[in-house]
Amino acid sequence: MRLDTFLSRSAADAIWLGRITYADGLRQQCYYVNKLLASRKLGSDSMKKSYVLLLEHTPVYTVGIRHFKYSEDEEHRLKKLGADFYRTKRGGLITFHGPGQLVVYPIVDLHLLHVKGPDQNSTLVGVRRYVYLVEEAIIKTVRSFGLLGADRSPNTGVWLANGMRKIAAIGINVRDGVVSHGLALNCNTDLNWFHQIVPCGLVGKEVTSLTQELGRNVSVNDVFPIFCENFAEFMNEPSVRDDLPLGDGDNVNSYGWGL
Repeated sequence: MRLDTFLSRSAADAIWLGRITYADGLRQQCYYVNKLLASRKLGSDSMKKSYVLLLEHTPVYTVGIRHFKYSEDEEHRLKKLGADFYRTKRGGLITFHGPGQLVVYPIVDLHLLHVKGPDQNSTLVGVRRYVYLVEEAIIKTVRSFGLLGADRSPNTGVWLANGMRKIAAIGINVRDGVVSHGLALNCNTDLNWFHQIVPCGLVGKEVTSLTQELGRNVSVNDVFPIFCENFAEFMNEPSVRDDLPLGDGDNVNSYGWGL
């Protein structure tokens, strides 16, 4: 399913993949990353398009490059719970994906993405700016449900309660300037899965969801159209607040980021 409203506002295809395994998600990302890289080599106009993959995963624990040596004993323990386990090339530590969680994999060429700063001058988006803008789209989405305390913290992602409860995680990979992996926003996720790990390696922090915070059921279907609208704002013609890290300086060719 393609989201026509989103398409009309942005040079991007937003594609709903439904509930799929993590392996299928990796294959989809690889396909669209290679498509952008091939189009770039050909000088094709299609290279100017981005792809936004929206989905839910079947239960899976994933480990990022910062925690790649997660023990085999722990891996076996988590698999016995009924979840898959993958070691990935995204940034960040261990997290969980599963039903009730909106997962978004934007496949974006950072060389083609610019923002307007406070001085209205256009500037290239590096990795730190990109993560900042993804956080902005999530924050706006969460606040639209009445959770006005949603904000960023010193740790990557989107948080509530002054950085004590995490509602959305971000972990990305950059290959030759093309971003893959992305974000996970907890809608009506079974949070018991997170109790089996130290999510993102952050001791003393909690994981929450829209459903838990609001005391009513909020599904992925309720959330993804709103997120797409907010994400399209910066994909189409982004502007930023004064606190955007304009001194980015990140190498956009190869990178992993996230928590």
